[in-house]
Amino acid sequence: MPRQKALEWISTNQARIIEISKEIWNYAELALREFKSSALLADELERAGFSVQRGVAGMPTAFTAVYGSGEPVLGIMGEYDALPGLSQKAVAYREPEREGAPGHGCGHNIHGTSGMAAAIAVKQAIEGKRLHGTVKYFGCPAEETLTGKVFMVRDGVFGGVQALLSHHPAQVNVTPMRSSNAMNSVRFHFHGRASHAAVSPTDGRGASDAAELMNVAANYMREHIVQEARIHYVVEDGGHEPNVIPPYARSWYYVRAPQRDQVEYIYKWVLDLAKGADLMAQTTHEVEFLSGCYNTLPNRCLCELVTGNMRSIGAPSYSEEELRFAAELARSIPVQQKREWLRRSGRPNGESLLNTLIDTSIPDPWDEGHKGGGSTDVGDVSWNAPTLEFLTATGILGTPGHSWQFAAQSGMSIGHKSLLFAAQTMAVSILDLMTRPELLSAAKAEFLERTRDNAYRSPLPADLQPPVYSPR
Repeated sequence: MPRQKALEWISTNQARIIEISKEIWNYAELALREFKSSALLADELERAGFSVQRGVAGMPTAFTAVYGSGEPVLGIMGEYDALPGLSQKAVAYREPEREGAPGHGCGHNIHGTSGMAAAIAVKQAIEGKRLHGTVKYFGCPAEETLTGKVFMVRDGVFGGVQALLSHHPAQVNVTPMRSSNAMNSVRFHFHGRASHAAVSPTDGRGASDAAELMNVAANYMREHIVQEARIHYVVEDGGHEPNVIPPYARSWYYVRAPQRDQVEYIYKWVLDLAKGADLMAQTTHEVEFLSGCYNTLPNRCLCELVTGNMRSIGAPSYSEEELRFAAELARSIPVQQKREWLRRSGRPNGESLLNTLIDTSIPDPWDEGHKGGGSTDVGDVSWNAPTLEFLTATGILGTPGHSWQFAAQSGMSIGHKSLLFAAQTMAVSILDLMTRPELLSAAKAEFLERTRDNAYRSPLPADLQPPVYSPR
């Protein structure tokens, strides 16, 4: 059977799959600088017989890899960017590989590799059983800065794909039905006039004053926007010496909300705050729009398919050594912090898992209609074709995302078991969609119903080009 052929390939090649994940974990490259990571994945797919196109959508580290012919055309997505400042050894206590360097605190070394392995496993099944259809792997850079997939969608890279699967490392084994927040990412560059801050302050106009005034206005604004909205900012450049009035300052904002139209409404208001700051500080400013994304559309048909396959394969079991590692790591996570994590998840009876280290259950999704606080460029893909990003337990329950604890587990055997489990689940689910047309038809019908009254329009200006390097 095709499913068995795919599972056998993953089992036979698990050492190489883990090796690739570890290499990407060691590279730990930031958004749009994932040169080694993307090349490693693209080369491996090319050696396996895929036709690879590199540098798609104007990004050197974005690529596609295609095998097969005709319909259905099914996609698998992979991410491989790391996060700044999260360098970490694969140990149960805080010890960076290199202080201040990037690390895989979101597990994207596993993300990119699980998709690659699933794609090659599907190829083996197509080749061995002469199945009709096409599998496409999408090498997606810069998810952490919401850059890669948004530009790829705008430029038509996902065109013609009939359904897509993706996998993300997490603390649970589940196919979520929640949505995510839509978002805009934008920089404000304020320009003033330098002067001696003590001798001639009246001659200066502080650009940092404008940045601070805008931030204060944004904080007062929070009371008057939808409760679920999120506004975050950092001041990237606020001057240098206290005795020089800063002629230049720069702030970076994220504006999030559950729906795309809500983001656009709040974003226009934020633009007005910058204008108001100019009036108060007698400065000028420029707006640098970086990226934007949509909220994620769930798909119950894909959710039920993947949940069933996760259960038929079965969650991993763990050795005594792995459980000791988990117990030691758990000491770095306060009990109250874990309790609040379980509460935020909204999982029924979630607090009953307070003393559970690694969750090996595969529950039904409990979060339909809920909105997660974060954002992802998977959202834009989900508005263009039926899409699901499922989760597997890479870390112990309560592990914070974007943390050294998550980076540590993504680089050792607990994370590697999650990787193989995800690759198996993804491969057999793609093969089900390829060989059972009623599943694909149902997923498409649900997608059309969810998008019936809302057409997708790229949040990116038509002439906006992706940054060649990460913002920092």
